[in-house]
Amino acid sequence: MKPLTRAIVWGGLVAGTGDLVFALSHYGMKLKVFQTVAAGLIGRDAAFSGGEATFALGVALHYGISLIWAALFCVAALRLPALLRNATAAGLAYGFVVYFGMNHVVLPLSALHTPFWPPKLDAAAIAAHCFLFGFPIALAARRVLLGGPKTA
Repeated sequence: MKPLTRAIVWGGLVAGTGDLVFALSHYGMKLKVFQTVAAGLIGRDAAFSGGEATFALGVALHYGISLIWAALFCVAALRLPALLRNATAAGLAYGFVVYFGMNHVVLPLSALHTPFWPPKLDAAAIAAHCFLFGFPIALAARRVLLGGPKTA
């Protein structure tokens, strides 16, 4: 597997898993957590009446979205090596970018049609995106693309 692909896969899977654990612990261990993700694609009625199948669709979409965010960071890091040299700061900042992007671009454009404004500021979710999502993506990118662990 090519280094870029490996960085994307590792970063996306670790970040997606961290976010999945956060979502289930923060919002509760219920099907609705990931049915809401599926609802962004197929609408609320179809998602919430779909049971385990739409929960599974939501989990798959969740990891797919995680891989896309990881790919965006990794491609940017190849063009801006400072993101890899300063992976800790870059990853934490990227987590906030992902939080903002999901809540103020992706979700308003999805079938959920959540409002773009006013900004949704959920401190726990922002922290989770910074530490459990952006940070692992940046660390995976640094480790794979620079060939090993470096100081942050």
